[in-house]
Amino acid sequence: MTPSSNRAIRCVGAIAHDSNGRLLLVRRVNPPGEGMWSVPGGRVEPGETDEAAVTREVFEETGLVVTVGRLAGFVERPAPNGVFAIFDYECQVTSGVLRAGDDASDVAWVDSATLATLPTTDGLVEALSGWNCLPRA
Repeated sequence: MTPSSNRAIRCVGAIAHDSNGRLLLVRRVNPPGEGMWSVPGGRVEPGETDEAAVTREVFEETGLVVTVGRLAGFVERPAPNGVFAIFDYECQVTSGVLRAGDDASDVAWVDSATLATLPTTDGLVEALSGWNCLPRA
C-alpha cells in the first residue's frame, strides 16, 4: 500500500518489545486518539528522515533511546485536512529510563493479557496482528 495523495501527513511509529516480549505503549495526551494507548510516534518534521523522527518521538514520549530497524507496516488514518500516512518501524531499545513525557500521559510495557484490556487507538491491534508484532508475552 502506498500513501494516498490526498494531503498525506507523514508520520512514524515505533514497535519495540522488551526482553520478555512485552510491547512498548504510550497513552496519548493529544488528538487524534487522546486518552487511548498506542505505539510511540508522531509527525515527521520537514527535512527529517523516518529514522530520525522515530528516534526523536520515542525519546520525547518515553525517555528511551532506540535503534530503528525494518519497516513493519504502513497504515492511513483520517486527519482533519487529509490523512495521516503512518509508517511503523521495529525498534530495539538501547538505553534510557522509561518515563512518560511530551505527548504521553502514561507509558508501559504491556503483555498480551494487558493489551486486551486497554483502550487502544483505532486499528492498532489489527495492524500489529497483521504484521506479527503483538506482544509475545
